[in-house]
Amino acid sequence: MSHAIYRLSHHPLDTPSRRVRLALAEKGVACELVLEKPWDPSEALRALNPAAEVPVLVIEQDGGREILSDAQAICEYLEETHTGTLLGRNPADRAEARRLVGWFDHTFQRQVTDLLVGEKAMKRLRGQGEPDSAVIRAGCANIRAHLDYIGWLTERRNWLAGEALTLADLAAGANLSVIDYLGDVPWDAYPLAKEWYARLKSRPSFRTILGDHIPGFPPPRAYADLDF
Repeated sequence: MSHAIYRLSHHPLDTPSRRVRLALAEKGVACELVLEKPWDPSEALRALNPAAEVPVLVIEQDGGREILSDAQAICEYLEETHTGTLLGRNPADRAEARRLVGWFDHTFQRQVTDLLVGEKAMKRLRGQGEPDSAVIRAGCANIRAHLDYIGWLTERRNWLAGEALTLADLAAGANLSVIDYLGDVPWDAYPLAKEWYARLKSRPSFRTILGDHIPGFPPPRAYADLDF
């Protein structure tokens, strides 16, 4: 069997890209990372994905090439083509994992990530001026209910969607790791969420995520500290 080459077009502050990176690592798939600026997509990215959005996964094997876009589509592809499950072993578990993936990809992203990362990092990277403090305050207020929810889930389960790690944990971790990179997660006020995240970021799949360094945005010291 020939060796497949995986290349992922991504940006380190893009949470769908982070989720795919985590899923690839959990599946044991080595992948070359190709940096893209979502606000200024390259012609190469446009050729791969006319929507000019990351992530895009390119798989080259046997002279052929698969081009996959959209984080959930990519993760479902990896689930179908690699051993080990990140969606659960029965229909109810898979439904719950998908429900929570949707929650973090859409509700959490809209209420928290887009506000904090959008204002504090992406606005600056795009050259769009100073962050809006009111938007940042809203994001900091909104994150508290989500951390409470994570605590509620993990008080009743080993991981967010059940007893095993799933894409739900990776979707939540992708969002929270970006916000944690900016130092905006009040972990100490939410010990159950903190304990869950400590277990998550201690996994080998998180090593490259914790090694991310965006020029001009150094992470806080505790970002890569497995013991916070």
